[in-house]
Amino acid sequence: MDTCKAESPRDPQARVLAFLADPATHGEPVERVDTHGASVFLVSDRAYKLKRAVRFSYLDFSSLDKRHAVCLRELELNRRTAPGLYLDVLPIVERADASLAFGTASQSGPEVLDWVVVMRRFQDRDLLATMAREGRLKPLMVRDLADTIAHFHQHDAHSVQDDGVTRVRRVIEGNRQSMAATGTEILDPEACQALLEESLAELERVSPLLQARAAKGWVRHGHGDLHLGNICMWEGRPTPFDCLEFNDEFAISDVLYDLAFAVMDLWHRGHHDLASLLTNRYLDRVDMEADAPALFPLFLSMRAAVRAHVLATQATQTRDEERGLALQQEARSYLEAARDFLIPSPARLVTVGGFSGTGKSTLAAHLAPELGTVPGARWLRTDVLRKKLAGAAPETRLPETAYSRANSDAVYVRLLTLAEQTLQAGSSVILDGVFARASERQALAELADKVGVPFDGLWLEAPREVLRHRIEGRVNDASDADVEVLDRQLQMDPGDLTDWHCVRAEGSPQDVADSARRAL
Repeated sequence: MDTCKAESPRDPQARVLAFLADPATHGEPVERVDTHGASVFLVSDRAYKLKRAVRFSYLDFSSLDKRHAVCLRELELNRRTAPGLYLDVLPIVERADASLAFGTASQSGPEVLDWVVVMRRFQDRDLLATMAREGRLKPLMVRDLADTIAHFHQHDAHSVQDDGVTRVRRVIEGNRQSMAATGTEILDPEACQALLEESLAELERVSPLLQARAAKGWVRHGHGDLHLGNICMWEGRPTPFDCLEFNDEFAISDVLYDLAFAVMDLWHRGHHDLASLLTNRYLDRVDMEADAPALFPLFLSMRAAVRAHVLATQATQTRDEERGLALQQEARSYLEAARDFLIPSPARLVTVGGFSGTGKSTLAAHLAPELGTVPGARWLRTDVLRKKLAGAAPETRLPETAYSRANSDAVYVRLLTLAEQTLQAGSSVILDGVFARASERQALAELADKVGVPFDGLWLEAPREVLRHRIEGRVNDASDADVEVLDRQLQMDPGDLTDWHCVRAEGSPQDVADSARRAL
């Protein structure tokens, strides 16, 4: 049975809460924020997080020892991604005169009344959720976020032995039970049941992939709650914080399910381009099998279902009628999204070719979210793949030897292999490269025919001066091409392009994208 220990004058936490809320304690004004499991006190450049003495089916903070242990666990786990934010765990102690004070981390004994996690404070405006809502979240920030999550998953999230399927089924069925617990007025029971059946059918389809990934170690102890409200800009970098520390079972999953919360959050907010960017940049930065994107429809749906029942529960608990109605509407929108994510879309292969500076990558970024199932096509870029094969970050400049004919051939062979594996798993692909040789373009058409998917080639063209101007203006890009490379390319004869759609590319990115859409 769930219980919640209320504040009372005899409750040691009541004294601790009053102490933390008192401006005299800090010599500064105090702002208090309450959640179901904690009270956070914001003071100047610090935040003090007190675990509430509560017990629910999924967490137990009912004793002092348990609260101390979970505070230490929160510090340990969050330092994986936010070491600059998480400073210490300190006791609140009772002194000889019965007054309260902050103690030292090494203190123990009857004088300790409770424990707090001490954090550096950041502003609400620096939350990615706030930035997304206000239109301040930029592609470069999302690119950096993808790099951060990829590094975390590969280096700091330890692998867990798992069959890959049971845990996913448990989440799906748990979502249905949680939806039912909110009643029938907010979330339509028929839609909830349909979602359950559709989710289990999709789980059956991808079970072999889940099992294979689990065997390769992709089930890991991740963040567990990686939505935009738990990521802030700190010292110029997107920084995930507030991971799930109270129950490891909620934080252990396939790493793509961990990533999927942020992807789903971006997509549901209407930032489809950023959701696609986050997904593709992450996949570019991890050494992961090419069939991985096939899991996104299910994982995005599961994340949306979680939001649906959490919001529905909040709607039943609030006393603010206007807020309650808004929460109900939002919960229904997530339920609808959860079902929409599972709608299948046939795989297809689209290739964007042309000389340097024609805007291939800009166009691919525009088109990728619109192709295939959410969050869109797997965007494979020769420039990025070349760097990955060389063991370099995408924006690292490579020596000229990396562009030898042998190395370039190896890049294109690998590109075709990845495209084939991705398409065979049911995901759409958009390729981004020069493709100036007829043999390369023929190989792409043959690949699509082999896999049995539609193929479209887009060849971009623009005057040399436009191309030169764009190349000279590049900053922090994966392409190493300069004007000298461009001039060599312009001496090439790409041959017969009648099977490709030729698109004029000197216009604005939106105009070029519109022309490409008409061609497709």
